[in-house]
Amino acid sequence: MIRGVFFDFVGTLITKSGENVTHQNIIKETLKRAGREDLDYIKLWKEYEEESSALFKELAGKPYVKIRDVDTEAIRRVAKRYGFDVPKDFWTINVEMHKKYGELFPDAKETIMTLKSLGLHVGIITDSDNDYIKAHLEALGIYNLFDSVTTSEDAGFYKPHERPFLLALEKARIKPEEAIYIGDNPAKDCVGAKKVGMYSVLLDPESSKKALWENCDFIVSTLKDVVEIVQGLNTQI
Repeated sequence: MIRGVFFDFVGTLITKSGENVTHQNIIKETLKRAGREDLDYIKLWKEYEEESSALFKELAGKPYVKIRDVDTEAIRRVAKRYGFDVPKDFWTINVEMHKKYGELFPDAKETIMTLKSLGLHVGIITDSDNDYIKAHLEALGIYNLFDSVTTSEDAGFYKPHERPFLLALEKARIKPEEAIYIGDNPAKDCVGAKKVGMYSVLLDPESSKKALWENCDFIVSTLKDVVEIVQGLNTQI
């Protein structure tokens, strides 16, 4: 019997396109405050993404390091390349832009509400700093919809380490086999969930990750498909 459903955040509840716009505006505002609006913010955004992606890739499954420190290091590397100082309030800029430009998938809120109406525990498991995720969820108007929010800061490790998933299950007081986890990263989300015995669901709207589908129990193109999976599993009991 499925009693709990947990979601990843970026790329699962909020769109990658919205995240791109957010990050572009972070760079744009950073350059403005640094007095370097002469620089091409799109070019620097791409370099910032490359630096950030490389840093986070190294942290997969490792002990938690503040994401604000990782993001700040990424922009520092770019700033050094172009000869400007990173504003001291860079993380404030980061959080504010996420609050302003974050974009939910169209069916995200409806899916969450439907799952809650079925009496399920609905939570989030995400690689995030606590202040960032709380501010972002509040800005999106969905913070109070979740029964639990578990971050890498809470767990002390990044996905796919088992600890974030186990901690979320502890909070919900449910067994691994009673839970489903939905994410967009097969290597981190599916692998991490299956390590502890949870069902794993990959959100892959464009079927762009077929090479890694074998890591996941279910593949969906929209979040609302998760409701059918839950109902199907509970019908089998």
